[in-house]
Amino acid sequence: MKKLLLSIALLTTTIVAAAQTAQTIADIIIKNGKILDGTGNSWFYGDVAIKDGKIYKVGYLGDLRASKVIDGKGLVVAPGFIDVHGHIENGVVRTPTADNYILDGVTTVITGNCGGSEEDIRGYLRLVDSIRPSINIASLIGHNTVRAQVLQRANRAPSAEEQKQMDELVAKAMRDGAVGLSTGLIYIPGTFAKTEEVVSLAKAAAKYHGVYASHIRDEENNVVDAINEAINIGKEANIPVQISHFKVGGRSNWGRSNVTVGLIEKARSDGWEVTIDQYPYTASSTNLGIRLPDWTFQGGNDSMKIRLTDPETRSKIKKEMLQQLKDYAFPNYSYAVVASYAPDSTYNGKNISEINKLLGKKSNASNEAETIMDMVLAGGAQMVYNSMNENDVKYIMKYPFSMFGADAGIRVFGQGMPHPRGYGTNARVLGKYVKDEKVISLEEAIRRMTSLPAQKFGLNDRGYLLPNYAADLVVFSEAEVQDLSTFQQPHAYSKGFKYVVVNGELVVENEKHLGTKSGRALYGQAYVK
Repeated sequence: MKKLLLSIALLTTTIVAAAQTAQTIADIIIKNGKILDGTGNSWFYGDVAIKDGKIYKVGYLGDLRASKVIDGKGLVVAPGFIDVHGHIENGVVRTPTADNYILDGVTTVITGNCGGSEEDIRGYLRLVDSIRPSINIASLIGHNTVRAQVLQRANRAPSAEEQKQMDELVAKAMRDGAVGLSTGLIYIPGTFAKTEEVVSLAKAAAKYHGVYASHIRDEENNVVDAINEAINIGKEANIPVQISHFKVGGRSNWGRSNVTVGLIEKARSDGWEVTIDQYPYTASSTNLGIRLPDWTFQGGNDSMKIRLTDPETRSKIKKEMLQQLKDYAFPNYSYAVVASYAPDSTYNGKNISEINKLLGKKSNASNEAETIMDMVLAGGAQMVYNSMNENDVKYIMKYPFSMFGADAGIRVFGQGMPHPRGYGTNARVLGKYVKDEKVISLEEAIRRMTSLPAQKFGLNDRGYLLPNYAADLVVFSEAEVQDLSTFQQPHAYSKGFKYVVVNGELVVENEKHLGTKSGRALYGQAYVK
């Protein structure tokens, strides 16, 4: 009998011990890493435990057990990076693994920027949840998208009823999960909008705790006026402002970043929440059509084609193009490089001056403008514009309320000659500007990539390495991290990101994408189920 009781006691003890172990075991532990928790505070050595999709514990965790243990010795452990400026709406549906983002340490992307988003935000976010991409996605509602639903491409102010319709579309999008309103005031039809139209829409987003993210009306000669417009929209609508891909473009504006950043700091000192983001390159990327005056495209493609084939109107367009070129202090269009041109892929990677020569035309700006108009007539092109100065890029980067965004879509490896920012934005910041040139500290760079964007866009359980926060993490080699994508050979993934975890699941191991799809949609603070 005593033996039986002893056996029962031992069995009970074993069961209890096993139960206790089961309760405390983690899914993943990263041991002995150099931890940067996203706060901007100094790093410290320790462990990070992950359990049930959440950060379980941070610190020296002793003998805490886990299903998988990662040796973090010699590696940095940080929150997953949040890219605040993406264009991945359809791309992530086609390529849910989002390799170019995840292999650059990105675990969350804010999409729907520059005024362009999905019309049905609720439907889109549900689609994201159904396909389970490798990254998390939050979306803005785009002004151009909303305006086109009500006014199509009309170059006029909305009527009171039309404004009301647009306001309600924004409000509905916010209830459906959008994190804010975006504008692309350089693009059709957004460029036709007056400030008061945007203020009304921003007020609709503000009621639901949204952000106003703006590709401002001009980033070159009229950049000061454009920044002031964005700030004033924020003031009138009482909404936080995010100025997208902050820059000073055009040779004539190089060195003015102290003026433009000063406008942001003045607004903040006056009590307005204004922040900015940038990509760490001296070249931008957008379509070829922006080199033509806005009125060229009024009424849509058919109207554009009529204008570009009418000799008198075409001459007027060229005159404005050449004046713009002069205003920017560029002698010709050699600063404009084709990234992707569907009618003739041999143009990809060549600048307009080179293409003009290939066509047998005399080398001058007038002939190059003709070449541009012909290319727009043939369907247009995606371009890279070498229009910025390195000193301005660094000055903007030093500003403590500047974040990072690749301004990219989901890259199809080997297709076209896209801007390298779509592959290497974060690696470039950490390698070139932190490690090599020491423009900002590692702690500050991580803060700008994690907690600052999480705070800005209301992602309340992301951006920090803290218990009960979502387990989005990146583990990288401070010594090895480097962007490998270049303008000449853009299709190259970043180096040095050893492990990436999204919602508690390992997506990247030893710099290889495992194919894991553990991302999900992130809904705005006013989301109504």
